Amino acid sequence: MITAIREVRRAKGMTLNDVARACLPPTTAQTIGRLETGTRTVSVAWLNRIAAALGVVAADLVQLPERTDISVAAVLESGGAVAPRRPATVVPPAPTPGLIAVMVGVGVGDYRAGDEIWCERLMPECFASALNRDVLVPLAAGRFSFGRLIGQETTGETSRLQILSLEHGARQQTVISPPWIAQAVRLSRGL
Repeated sequence: MITAIREVRRAKGMTLNDVARACLPPTTAQTIGRLETGTRTVSVAWLNRIAAALGVVAADLVQLPERTDISVAAVLESGGAVAPRRPATVVPPAPTPGLIAVMVGVGVGDYRAGDEIWCERLMPECFASALNRDVLVPLAAGRFSFGRLIGQETTGETSRLQILSLEHGARQQTVISPPWIAQAVRLSRGL
């Protein structure tokens, strides 16, 4: 299997030792080096461990013939755009199970008309992980609320979510025990 472990590691600015220490359980830089050069076979378990350490999904570490990576031409830094120090690529976004999308029809808050917001669906036990993030919340009769999750109170099996609308001057809304919410994880914007 051909992997992109080295490319992703370098794009993240991590050393072999950084990745080795970030693995759970930690491993050695030598092991990571062998896995990324192919001198040691990469199992699915290793792929998942390394992906977690790099903060990506395992599919981002596998080079597939039908997937085209995009070359990095420049890095935008405080002094302006500069050429990358080493050749680098980025992986185009790939849909993963559980993602849903919100299309922005009219600009509101930080979003512009035409934006696509990719959201990861969360079950009630994970709602707290979305605090201070933009979320889509299902309401009755096929309606939705979209805004910043600013609070959560749980009493027994009842969960009260406070959603602050992104519209200027709007009041917060309380939603009681939604079956799921979807946290915004990626913004796709055409220029």
